[in-house]
Amino acid sequence: MAELLQFVFSGLTVGAIYAIVALGFTLVYNASDIVNFAQGEFVMIGGLATVFLVAAGIPLPLAALIAIVSAVIVGLLLHRLAIEPAHGATPVTLIIITIGASIFIRGVAQIVFDKQFHKLQPFTGETPIAVLGATILPQSLWVLGGTLVIVAAVFWFLERTVAGKALRATAANRLAARLVGIDTTMVLMLAFGVSAAIGAIAGVLVTPITFTRYDVGTILALKGFAAAMLGGMGSPIGSVVGGLLLGLLESLGAGYISSTYKDAVAFIAILLVFFVMPQGLFGGRHIERV
Repeated sequence: MAELLQFVFSGLTVGAIYAIVALGFTLVYNASDIVNFAQGEFVMIGGLATVFLVAAGIPLPLAALIAIVSAVIVGLLLHRLAIEPAHGATPVTLIIITIGASIFIRGVAQIVFDKQFHKLQPFTGETPIAVLGATILPQSLWVLGGTLVIVAAVFWFLERTVAGKALRATAANRLAARLVGIDTTMVLMLAFGVSAAIGAIAGVLVTPITFTRYDVGTILALKGFAAAMLGGMGSPIGSVVGGLLLGLLESLGAGYISSTYKDAVAFIAILLVFFVMPQGLFGGRHIERV
């Protein structure tokens, strides 16, 4: 029982990060129908920038805020310089653009930072907390709590604010949104900015647990995409459930089968979703009239 609980704690911690990345995918996809494979780079920017700013003597809260703002600026520039000029391009072209942007951001990160692994000190110590024979790190509670706050904030933003309602209207029907006076270009920029902020916060939260480097965004983007597909691309609830489920599958697979195949679970999940339920766990079926 204690062993199973230990795997569950580990899986939920990792899954929470996947859920945040998947939520970023979902926000951009809902607003623009774009699968942004540069989403993982925002996590990298958040973590690495915080590490270097703290090393420079800046207090952690301020360093984290600067890192998040930096990621938002990168997200806005990605939309302005890469996505907006390609308006009207095919989905495949836009995906290739985001992959190219991801490679470019990693290249710049090598120059601005370095190629070494880095880690932050845990926010509230490293003494494990015992729970029913298993243990959980205090930083894991920060990750899980941070994920809960982010998810609640995103739902509040979408449901209660004018900007959030404009984003939902743009996602439902972009032409109709324009006709009622919504500036859809600004809405798309907002979606990229918010998704960048979400990714950067994930980077700040997870860096005290796992090492970060300029290229960690690649695998996180793939895992986040797998989580979004598993939950149902376009569904905020699905992205969270998909991320947590993917983390649990990885942890249980590594614990009871072999850690060698841990990363393969994400790709197996994508294949299963494509072949068995293309709409995902919470995705709606789309009907196109011809």
